[in-house]
Amino acid sequence: MRLKGKTILITAAGQGMGRASAEACMREGAHVIATDINESALQTLKKDCPSIQTHLLDVMDAKAIKSFAEQMPNLDGLFNCAGFVHHGSVLDISDEDWEFSVNLNVTSMMRMCRAFLPGMMEQAKITGSSSVVNMASMASSIKGFPMRTAYGATKAAVIGLSKGIAADFVTQGIRCNSICPGTVNTPSLQGRISSAADPVQAQKDFIARQPMGRLAEVADITPLIVYLLSDESVYVTGQSLLVDGGVTI
Repeated sequence: MRLKGKTILITAAGQGMGRASAEACMREGAHVIATDINESALQTLKKDCPSIQTHLLDVMDAKAIKSFAEQMPNLDGLFNCAGFVHHGSVLDISDEDWEFSVNLNVTSMMRMCRAFLPGMMEQAKITGSSSVVNMASMASSIKGFPMRTAYGATKAAVIGLSKGIAADFVTQGIRCNSICPGTVNTPSLQGRISSAADPVQAQKDFIARQPMGRLAEVADITPLIVYLLSDESVYVTGQSLLVDGGVTI
């Protein structure tokens, strides 16, 4: 029970990586607060995992975040998982695409951290450490990928945001790290594959860029998330950690 007694909040927890992380944290003894904008996904999660506390939350709504934070207990851990993958080069990005990507992938994380950090610092006075984990990507400042300009730019910003938070609050018991997964087999990815002109070829292309010869599964990523939220990583902060199956070797 590596997270026994800890209260962990996870965004976009209705499916994919968010849900897998919520379930992994629950198995390790955490009290999990799962948020999502998708009510039906949350209902399914609650049905399968009754001990998980579920809440509807639009992480792009600043007022909703502030109100929600005021109702929640002080957290030991926060995993900002919500995000969006825009497909296209800089010539394909509309102002609306750019604004949406920045708001969901970066601004929402900033607002969540801003809302919950005061309580996390109070909790750290008792426990010694509280942990923020932000979802970045190997497609970021680490490596560029074709047709991922908006996504890569915003995920690079997540890395910078995480390092800034880590530097500002390291003496107050706050740790903040970002994780940078490779291509993970999630409903979001399958949706992008299905919408491609040739889904079969799209699937092959995603697999081909992974040196291990397969997509990552959520179970390949969740151990790192649990580690970063646990006391095992008490001396780790300000890092962007890759779990990419060798893409960036």
